[in-house]
Parts: sequence; C-alpha cells; structure tokens
Amino acid sequence: MALRYWAVIFILGIGWGMSFMFNAILLRELGPLSVSMGRVGFGALGCWIYVLAARKPVPAAPGRWLALFGFGALSYAAPFAFYALGQQDIASGVAGIVNATTPALAVVVSHFWPGGERATVMKSLGVICGFLGIVLLSLPLLQGGQSSEAWAVLITLCAPLCYAFSVNIARSFKDMEPVVLVAIALTGATAAITPLAVWSEGLPHITRVETWASLFVIGFVLTSAAFIAFYWVLPKVGPTNITMPTLIAPVSALFLGTYILGETLLPEHLWGMAAILLGLLLIDGRIVRWRLANRPVR
Repeated sequence: MALRYWAVIFILGIGWGMSFMFNAILLRELGPLSVSMGRVGFGALGCWIYVLAARKPVPAAPGRWLALFGFGALSYAAPFAFYALGQQDIASGVAGIVNATTPALAVVVSHFWPGGERATVMKSLGVICGFLGIVLLSLPLLQGGQSSEAWAVLITLCAPLCYAFSVNIARSFKDMEPVVLVAIALTGATAAITPLAVWSEGLPHITRVETWASLFVIGFVLTSAAFIAFYWVLPKVGPTNITMPTLIAPVSALFLGTYILGETLLPEHLWGMAAILLGLLLIDGRIVRWRLANRPVR
C-alpha cells in the first residue's frame, strides 16, 4: 500500500480520536444533544458543499430519502449523542477506548443479521477480548463506588452498538455514491436530533470562542472532510486496511485527554485499551495469517 494512503489512514485515526477531546470542550457550554446537533448539522453542510461543487447525482425518490434519514438518525445522531451523554461522567480517553469496541459489536450483530457474515473462532475470541477490555475499564469505577460513571460507560457503549447495526443496514445503499449517502444521512440526523435538543436543552447559547472552534473542527473537519477522505481511500486500500483507524483512535483519544485536558490516566485504562486492541487484531486476522504464513516448515 502506498505511503500516502497510510498517511490518510493514520490521520483519520488521529482525527477521530480527537473528536472525544472536542466533545469534552463542547460539553463545558452545550448539552449532549446540542453537541450531537452541532456536529451532524455542520457535517451535513460540509458534505452538501462538496456534493454540489462536484455535481454528484442525488436520488429523487422520496422513499430513498426517508430511508436514508432513518439511517442517519441511527448512524450519526444517536451515536454522537450517546458519546456526549457518556462524557458528562467519564473522561474523553475512556470514551475513545469504548469506541474501539465497534468491530467486536459488529461481529456479534453481523453473526445474527439475516445474510450477515458468520463469526469465526478467531473473531469470537476478538469479541471476548473486547468485552474484557470494557470490564477492565469499569472495574475502578465500580470499586470506587462511582456507579454513575459505570453507567456512563454503558451509555457510551450504545454508540458503537448503533454503528454495529448501521454497517449491516448500509448494505442496502451500496448502489449509491458514498458521499451523497453521507450528506443525506447527516441531513436526516440533523432533522431527527434538532427537535429533541431544543425541547430538552433549549436553543444553544454559545459565548466562548473555543466552543465555536470545536464545532467547526468536529463538524467540517472530523465529520465532512473525514468521511469524504474515508470513502476516497476505501477503494484504494480495501475493507481490511480501512479498519486501521479503529486501532489508532483510542490511543489518540487517551493521549489527548491526558496531556491536553489533564484527565487522570489509570493503569486499568491501559489494560482495557490493550485488551480491546488485541481483540481488534484477532478480528482483523492479518497478524495471525502473517504468523502462520511465516511459520518455519519442519
């Protein structure tokens, strides 16, 4: 794989890990639903600018738009809200590590999904490692009597669960231009979360420069630009290599949370991240395949 494609994958991983840091900044002034609303709203705007500038064909069937609106609510509005809800009680680095369980949950959902991919023994071991990592993350919270923070981990876990369902639903839209799909889905996500955010938290009142800057970065850069780059590099690197940002993002989130936001880093955080990353490697399978291919013949 060319070096420039590796660079894109690495930048995506770092960027998506940064989103948890920006969530923490946004939560200083906004409610969790407003954080989700801002991200999908700015993300949709950025994608539509690209779609219109590139003159991408847009589907005209109302049924297609309605289906994509529902897909967007599940794939973007709900997960972004769950992350923000959880981050009211847990550190951004912990949320980033929980996000890394997405492939493990996708294996479970796909196994039972009609026409989905059945789990192999190696992938099943990866799922077990992923859930072990969540247990390790939760242990210090439970032992310290911080039940609200333990519940926050479970709330945050709902986000990768949404992703696990959405990757299976996305197969029904495989005939569409990916960037157009994301633009319409983010529009649906905005339409779904806005009434809830305004009803629950009122109209956002932003007074800080860092809040506007965080909304700009998390919306236009880490949502619009990141997904455009993701779908550009996907056919060039293949579905296996494109999963690599999932390995990078939790490291990025933990590092930034600790050294930029001053969050506490516990040994359990590192053990939990190690277990989840091991699970990702088992699910991916490339290291096991490489080890078997290079095993000396006796």
